[in-house]
Amino acid sequence: MKIAIIAAMDKEVKLLLNIMPAYEEYDAEGLHFFTGEIGDKSVAIAKCGIGKVNAAVNTYRLIKHFSPDLVINSGVAGSLDANKKIGDVLVADSVVYHDVWCGPGTLRGAADGFEQKMLPDENAFRTAIHVGGDRNDFHAGMIASGDIFVSDPEIVRQITSYFPEAVGCDMESGAIAQTCAMLGVPFLVVRVLSDCPGSGDNISEYKNFWSEAPEKTFSLLEQLLKTL
Repeated sequence: MKIAIIAAMDKEVKLLLNIMPAYEEYDAEGLHFFTGEIGDKSVAIAKCGIGKVNAAVNTYRLIKHFSPDLVINSGVAGSLDANKKIGDVLVADSVVYHDVWCGPGTLRGAADGFEQKMLPDENAFRTAIHVGGDRNDFHAGMIASGDIFVSDPEIVRQITSYFPEAVGCDMESGAIAQTCAMLGVPFLVVRVLSDCPGSGDNISEYKNFWSEAPEKTFSLLEQLLKTL
């Protein structure tokens, strides 16, 4: 089985490479990626860059050059649920756009031609639940995605008014999910909560998260890859 893992930033890729000790590096159409093995899986890891356009273009490039059976988007997310803590792991049971509306007669969050909720691969999602279900820091829920670093409490209220069930927010998973759907490749999103938008100081929380870099949270992804 071939699995592609896509993260937004170099610091996220560095954490992911810790679970793939031997790898080779490649460049293709401006995309730099790493290939190796985790368990019995052939794995490619790449940085897509921050935001929807970067995520879509580089997801396409990685799928084109690696032909994965599954794309996993990993990295960090902001928490939209006050009951979730920094360092908790979130696997998306659905992904929506919080900044997309195509006009009257359409659903907020739905890209043109797509359902409002983009759903992960059922088998990969079930496996993630099996692997992480006994952990107190593991959650499943909706991720709301859009082209903004969410820090304003008013934006948090706006997002949760549209999608009360949303647990986390990020800037790439919507575009990655949509690109995978367009190319017929299953996807899964596994993120670590790095800050709590609207808490009053989430930018400092985000910076402190990286200074303390809880690498152990990425161990769930390693277990997932070995179990799939």
